[in-house]
Amino acid sequence: MADVSSDDVEKCTFAYNIYDTEGSGQLDCFFLGDLLRALGLNPTQGLIEKLGGTKKKGEKTISFEEFLPVFSQARKDKDCGVYEDFIECLKLYDKAENGLMVGAELSHILLSLGERLNEKEVDEVLKDCLDPEDDDGMIPYIPFLARICEKPVPDDIKPVL
Repeated sequence: MADVSSDDVEKCTFAYNIYDTEGSGQLDCFFLGDLLRALGLNPTQGLIEKLGGTKKKGEKTISFEEFLPVFSQARKDKDCGVYEDFIECLKLYDKAENGLMVGAELSHILLSLGERLNEKEVDEVLKDCLDPEDDDGMIPYIPFLARICEKPVPDDIKPVL
């Protein structure tokens, strides 16, 4: 495929083979989103479904040759946000412009905007990635986003204890 480099093909082959759990040369489309994320992409659930992903195991499979155009298409998608976009969004909730927002607002955002998470997912994400709230219920959102987006937490941002 012309728009997938040989390095990308090598990475895709490695990741594809991990998700081809049967070793059959066919990937269960239930794992398509996981495979794309393992390759550093951030597809929405809508895009995954559009590209052939399924919600149940065993409904559909895809060969490696069929996967490469899917990878190429997902990589071109401009509808997924990036770290800097997420920071700009959460700045809207930073009333004092000091890098802090109300922790309950972050929980509400995750439950109600975009591709919503359920309460169990929100609790897990916040437990794993969020610094503790201060006495006023404020949390630093930049370290949270850095952890979510697998970026280094900036040195000049200290966790609130």
